[in-house]
Amino acid sequence: MLWLVIALLLFIFQIVTIVVVEFRNPTKTVAWLMILFILPVIGFIMYYFLAKEYSQRRHVKRKNRRVLGEMQREMRRELENTKKGRDYPVPSIVKEPRLFGLLSNIPSSPITRNNEVEVLTNAEAAYEAMFEAMENAKHHIHFEFYIVRHDDTGKKFQELLIRKAREGVKVRVIYDGIGSYKLASSYIREFVEAGVDTYCFLPAFIAFFDKRMNYRNHRKIIVVDGTVGFVGGINIGDEYLGKHPVLGFWRDTHLKLVGDSVYYLQSTFLSDWEFVCRQKLVDTNFFPEHACEGQKPVQIVASGPDAHWDSILESYFGGITTAKKRIYITTPYFIPDASLIMGLKTAAISGVDVKIIFPQIPDSWIVHYASLSYIHELMQTGVRFYQYQPGFVHAKVTIIDDLFATVGTANMDMRSFYSNFELNAILYDKESIERLEHDFLEDLKNSKRIILSEFEKRSRFQRGKEVLGRLLSPLF
Repeated sequence: MLWLVIALLLFIFQIVTIVVVEFRNPTKTVAWLMILFILPVIGFIMYYFLAKEYSQRRHVKRKNRRVLGEMQREMRRELENTKKGRDYPVPSIVKEPRLFGLLSNIPSSPITRNNEVEVLTNAEAAYEAMFEAMENAKHHIHFEFYIVRHDDTGKKFQELLIRKAREGVKVRVIYDGIGSYKLASSYIREFVEAGVDTYCFLPAFIAFFDKRMNYRNHRKIIVVDGTVGFVGGINIGDEYLGKHPVLGFWRDTHLKLVGDSVYYLQSTFLSDWEFVCRQKLVDTNFFPEHACEGQKPVQIVASGPDAHWDSILESYFGGITTAKKRIYITTPYFIPDASLIMGLKTAAISGVDVKIIFPQIPDSWIVHYASLSYIHELMQTGVRFYQYQPGFVHAKVTIIDDLFATVGTANMDMRSFYSNFELNAILYDKESIERLEHDFLEDLKNSKRIILSEFEKRSRFQRGKEVLGRLLSPLF
């Protein structure tokens, strides 16, 4: 009997540990307790290695930050002048003082004014624009992606980057240890031998034993000479061109940016670079003066487990609770937290047109079932859900009235909100919003609406899979 008492006490200790440590996040607590009940010992070992709170990065003062601080103050002054009626386009967001106040006060993320924006629909257009920009690089190329494949697409990018490095352009590459875990060592070795500085963000082996396996750099950034930048949902691989044997056609959205906003893509890259190799890069050529005459306001918003604010989640919440006419969301994974659920329900009940597109063909069945578990209560309040039919939709786009639209790396799920390092661009100009609306409506034509009465007829087995997926979703 003694061993039963010891086992019981050990089990109670595991439960208490999880409840005490995770008391701030009830959904995560329930998920881990579920795993613990199914796998009493293994579950706690998983918790020990996967659930460590991410420690704050060391914030180092450097010239880059002083330069950005000066630019931020100048940009705020310019935006105030815009409000006072200077000859600049006045973004609609200014007419919503509470939302404008929230967004304009996100730390280190000012609304920049002088920008050109190009929406790139799908990887073919995005890759073409990336290649063209990198071909014209004279000083540096900064290249950071969650997934880099050693396939035909990956080789094309590698060949270009190596060639530019041999031409004298300084090329720096960051890839994520989890997202790119299949990347061959030979691929990296060829980079290094050609003079491309290449680093892994939290290698999988080190992340496991350092108990940071659950944290991933999900960002996708290219900065060329400090004047041209790219951000969005597209990684580097053949599947993004529709060559995945199961998912088929891949629907995604990326942005090409020119102007002030590129400084903040650059700042994010330099921060990540300092993290991966402890090298502080200081060079005025990283933040050069530019001749961009565009007047489109753009805001670059970074978030991650090292930040004090959940900036991307807060921007979504602020927009959803402010919307008066429409909320359009495209996301590959829909696992919202309680605040977004309440915001979407309240908006729909109030008469706001809420439409959400997510995949018919998933790349993760657990996450897919988790997404389905949320839609019943939302459909009851008038939220309309559509499943994309031609292939896999991976775009991360949100449109709020005519106020703003977001394009970036963050999914509408709790992993993106709390665990991943993410990066979104918030667009405020009418032209960009209308372009993204056009793409959304085209996707809607290729999507099938989920009808509430039909959805309620799903089997108990299906409901059970949804419950299990929802319980486990905070961990995936």
